[in-house]
Amino acid sequence: MQKEWYQDLNEYIRLGEPTLEEKTVAWQTAIGLQAVDGLSTSDYLLETAKDNIEGKITISEANARINSYYEELGDRKAIERGTKEADIVAGRITALLGEKTFTFSPAYWLSIHRYLFADLFAHAGEIRTYNISKNEWVLRGKSVFYASYDSIPMTLDYDFNTEKNFSYRNLSEQDIVKHIAKFTCDIWQIHPFCEGNTRSTAVFIIKYLNSLGYSIGNEAFAKNSWYFRNALVRANYNDLQNGIHATTLYLEKFFENLLYNGKNELKNRYLHVDWH
Repeated sequence: MQKEWYQDLNEYIRLGEPTLEEKTVAWQTAIGLQAVDGLSTSDYLLETAKDNIEGKITISEANARINSYYEELGDRKAIERGTKEADIVAGRITALLGEKTFTFSPAYWLSIHRYLFADLFAHAGEIRTYNISKNEWVLRGKSVFYASYDSIPMTLDYDFNTEKNFSYRNLSEQDIVKHIAKFTCDIWQIHPFCEGNTRSTAVFIIKYLNSLGYSIGNEAFAKNSWYFRNALVRANYNDLQNGIHATTLYLEKFFENLLYNGKNELKNRYLHVDWH
C-alpha cells in the first residue's frame, strides 16, 4: 500500500476538478506526514479517503468511520499493526487542512496538537514538564538540544511576537524562503510537546502559509516529510569540533519546492553529517 497510495490518490487530481484536487492534496499531505514518526497508514484509511474525496462521506463521517474501525478491531491488534495512530491522525490532519480558519498564536499551535492526538497521547495539547533528547539517524545517533521545559512558554511568546512584527513587504522569493525556514526551525527547536512535535509543527506552518496567501501543493509533504524532519534537525545541530554547523540550507530547499515549485532534489542521505 505504501508504494501505491500517492499515485492512487493522484488519479483524482488528474481529473482536474477543483474540489477533488483540494481534498486529494489534504489527504496526501496528511498521509505523507505520518512518515516523520516512522508510521504507515492502512489500506482501510486509503479507501476511506477515496470515499471522502468522491463526496460519498464528509470528513467528519470519515473520521468517525476510522475511529469505529479501530474500536471494533481491538486496540491490541491495531497497535501491533502500527496503523491506528497514523490513520486517526491522518484523518484529523485532513479535517484541519480543510478548515478555513487560523490564528497566529502559540495557543492555536497547542490546540492543533490537542486535536490531532486527543485520546492517543495522555498529554495531548499540553506543554511538556521535563527535558527531552532524541537519537537522530542524520546525526549518527546524537540529539538536537531542545528548549528546557521551564523556558517553553517564554520562548514561544518571543518567537511568535518576533514573527508577528516581521514584515514580508518587498522581500524577494529567496528572502521569503530563508525567513520561513528560519521561523519554522526556531519554533520546532522548542519542541513544546512530549510527542508529535513535527506533525503539529507541519500543520501549523501549512495553515500559516495559507493565511499568507500561499497555495500548498501535494508533493512536498506527501513525498518528503521525512526529509522535512531531517532538515529541521540539521538546522538546529552544531558540532563545531567536527566541522558541523547548523544550517537552514536543506530546509530552504524544501520550502523553495513547496512555495515556488522549485526543483531541488530532496534526498535524505544528503542531510547525514557524514555525507560528502
